[in-house]
Amino acid sequence: MSASPAIATRRTLAGLLAAGALIGAAAVPAAADDHRHDHRGSHSSVVIGDVREAGRGHDNRALNREWVEVKNTGRHAVELRGFTLTDEEGNRYRFNGFRLDGKSSVRVHTGHGRDTDRDVYQGRRHQIWDERDTATLRDNRGNVIDTESWGRRGHHHGH
Repeated sequence: MSASPAIATRRTLAGLLAAGALIGAAAVPAAADDHRHDHRGSHSSVVIGDVREAGRGHDNRALNREWVEVKNTGRHAVELRGFTLTDEEGNRYRFNGFRLDGKSSVRVHTGHGRDTDRDVYQGRRHQIWDERDTATLRDNRGNVIDTESWGRRGHHHGH
């Protein structure tokens, strides 16, 4: 007789847990979906600015005429350590310790050069940005912060 209330309690608890799991599951995709549409995470003031693909030429000067600008639209400096910039083919540039001041930008050049607070260099020997491409900026946790596509119908920012 003492076993039956325990089973009933266990069933009720299982029912409540299942209901909780369903409610939780319903809430999660909505939150994830909101975040997915907002490619500029509202928490981030860092965005992709201008983009310049080099066209032809593989000498270092041509490679350095090719760049993607990363802008800080906020007033406060942002530490970009671990942030990455990738193209559609998965070529990736990773920022090491780099502090981007408020209301300023840095150009990420493809070729070789000496990093400054306005220009950094990937040190590549071949161009990576194509006439049709997408630049994706991710934070140090791998979350997409911003994307910029071009070459299809002009520049497309965001989604």
